Amino acid sequence: MLAKAVATAGAAPEDGCRTAFMTVSASTLASKYRGESEKLVRFLFEIARAHQPCVIFIDEIDSLCSSRGTQNEHEASRRMKTELLTQIDGMHSCSGGGPAPRVMVLAATNFPWDLDEALRRRLEKRIFIPLPQQADRVALLRLCLKGMAAAPDVNLDEVARRTEGFSGDDIANLVRSAADQTMRRIRRGRSPDSMSAAEVVAMKQDIGRALTVDGIAAADFAAALERSNPSCSAADVERHRTFAETYGCT
Repeated sequence: MLAKAVATAGAAPEDGCRTAFMTVSASTLASKYRGESEKLVRFLFEIARAHQPCVIFIDEIDSLCSSRGTQNEHEASRRMKTELLTQIDGMHSCSGGGPAPRVMVLAATNFPWDLDEALRRRLEKRIFIPLPQQADRVALLRLCLKGMAAAPDVNLDEVARRTEGFSGDDIANLVRSAADQTMRRIRRGRSPDSMSAAEVVAMKQDIGRALTVDGIAAADFAAALERSNPSCSAADVERHRTFAETYGCT
């Protein structure tokens, strides 16, 4: 979500200078051919420099740049990591006496302790994003309900209170589950296989009206909450907090 916010801010900047946004994952840079991964990394940064100002967002960077020197590390993986570190270094230096490239590398990981130490040094700002608090969860619920509606009997503050420990993705999954519960309730006892085309159309209209006009009922949220659990344990949160206190930046 933070990466999307950066992309949105770059697409409509106040100074009128648009920022290019490039999303990269491990599959983007992986190749079975020798030397191809390093070439892809170089090509990525060449494109970024050509379209500067530019943001390169690397999702799940731990899958690309975990600690080197482990027993199971492949030579190709080590070469790719070295090239990535070299290219990130080049973003902070001037070439031919000119200004440094206006390229920012933004990365995300759920396992920061697995990152290579050299990469951790190059990522100057290491920011811990805690789980959303009560007010944040209410805002996320409203955001996830965009295009839908909550019935008058739904108290979003109460729903948010019952989602303590949920991440943003957990809340999005909860809203989808509640919407599914609404659709199942309307479809109960009605099978498209035994309905005429007109009846199927009418049922779809009923579902659309229930989601966007009548709204998802409190009972549907309650049923979704019964089946939903946070994906992050208290031990995981504490481990992230400890890492942030040791290596993080504010």
